[in-house]
Amino acid sequence: MLLAGFFCTSAQAAAKIEHWQTAQGSRVYYVHTEGLPMVDIQVAFDAGSARDGYQFGLSALTSGLLDTGAGQWNADQIAQRFESVGAQFGSSISIDMASVSLRTLTDKPLFDKALETMQVILTQPSFNEADFQREKSRTLAGLKQQEESPAELASIAYYKALYGEHPYGHPASGEIVTVSGFEAADLRSFYQKYYVAANAMVVIVGDLSRQQAEQTAETLVSGLPVGQKPEPLPEVVMPVKAGKQHIEFPSTQTHVLVGMPGTYRKDPDYFTLYVGNHILGGGGLVSKLFEEVREKRGLAYSASSSFAPMFRKGPFTISLQTRNDQTGKALDVLNKTLADFIAQGPTEAELIAAKKNITGGFAMRFDTNKKLASYVSMIGFYEMPLDYLDTFQQNVEKVTTASIKDAFKRRVDPQLMQTITLGGSDKKSEK
Repeated sequence: MLLAGFFCTSAQAAAKIEHWQTAQGSRVYYVHTEGLPMVDIQVAFDAGSARDGYQFGLSALTSGLLDTGAGQWNADQIAQRFESVGAQFGSSISIDMASVSLRTLTDKPLFDKALETMQVILTQPSFNEADFQREKSRTLAGLKQQEESPAELASIAYYKALYGEHPYGHPASGEIVTVSGFEAADLRSFYQKYYVAANAMVVIVGDLSRQQAEQTAETLVSGLPVGQKPEPLPEVVMPVKAGKQHIEFPSTQTHVLVGMPGTYRKDPDYFTLYVGNHILGGGGLVSKLFEEVREKRGLAYSASSSFAPMFRKGPFTISLQTRNDQTGKALDVLNKTLADFIAQGPTEAELIAAKKNITGGFAMRFDTNKKLASYVSMIGFYEMPLDYLDTFQQNVEKVTTASIKDAFKRRVDPQLMQTITLGGSDKKSEK
């Protein structure tokens, strides 16, 4: 559920998030935690794969190259600097965002060295030719390998079916034809455009005082040009009719993905859809889809559904894998289960069970600075209310069977669902 499942916690465990801006206009989100002399820091940019333009894979390759050389240091020297102080550094992208993260001890000499290293990576990446060619070759090898992965191929076709030419429609890692054409200068210009202070957000969670957190945030972004935030992504255009595509693949199992653009981070229907989906297919072994497809009919090892909220409408997806010769039957059950749920909604008993499941036992999932930093990053990046964690439980409790039925009727339309099946044809599996 893309973090959503972890966001509930009881009021006393919820974090106090403080928020301010640096001198250069970067937003900062800070949570002070005690007990361990550690801190988790993330710097995120609106620079995910949705910002690739037509150079699919540019965001991912730019992010992957950051710590291969920066300032006067090469990749080995950077790794050695972090290792010498017991710090961990990482860079990653999603569709919406690119981020770098640091976990380090707060003991001053160790912290200062780790922070300096992170700051140089952020503000002075080299993008030198040898590193670029090596990472590009590695990416191309990965994309070639992807062609043998039915799950990856199905996912790529699925996003294309849902989003078409929208920035959400292409694979984050790119395509062989686009990545082949990259030059180091392309990465440098992507970095210069998007890795700027006005487009940056800093998250600090750990045992630093407010004053130390302010200094840390200023240090990290002070070497970045101010720049500007990019224009907001275009709205998602909804499909005009249902679509179905079968991709032939030499496997005994067929991957099935069915869905449509669903919900976004600030959606007023979000909690209703989230709780409803928990009952439909997000609650694992107790969900309706699992019961109908797996338990009653044994058509798949599992069947599930999810909403993946993003800046714009992320996908609502139902997925399963089934034997090639059972694909038609499994799809019929999937579609009927969804149609029944939209028409009838959940029972009161199902709703009570789902709420208990969602709001119960979250302390274990909320027990590290690193996890908390991820949640705070989501809250900050999408500019959600700072009391999001405090109010999650009551927002879940407000959901009713009627509101679920209403929201699903308005937001999930079987007439617009896109269906991707990828696997062998029936005859090939009847051996």
